Amino acid sequence: MNQEYETTIMELIVHAGDARSLATQAIRSARKGNFAEAKELISQCDEAMIAAHEAQTGLIRSELEGKPVAVTLLMVHAQDHVMNAMTVIDLAKEMIAMMEEKSV
Repeated sequence: MNQEYETTIMELIVHAGDARSLATQAIRSARKGNFAEAKELISQCDEAMIAAHEAQTGLIRSELEGKPVAVTLLMVHAQDHVMNAMTVIDLAKEMIAMMEEKSV
């Protein structure tokens, strides 16, 4: 596994992990009634996921250009982080919306 590939995988893990953490923080802010902060955290969360998707897209582009991408345990772990973050973000957005509706 080359250094560039490892770096890209680590970017996936870091950005997805950041996004998931921010989504959890957003839920906690909403539970306290601080919806402005929750929305800001979700915005930061979306930015972190854009960075993760850019890294992921680079890997897909490489494969489409005929440069095979090795499916290692580390790659599977990174993809798991991305999918987990996406799920948590989607649920966080719904939970925040529900809490905000209920607070009115």
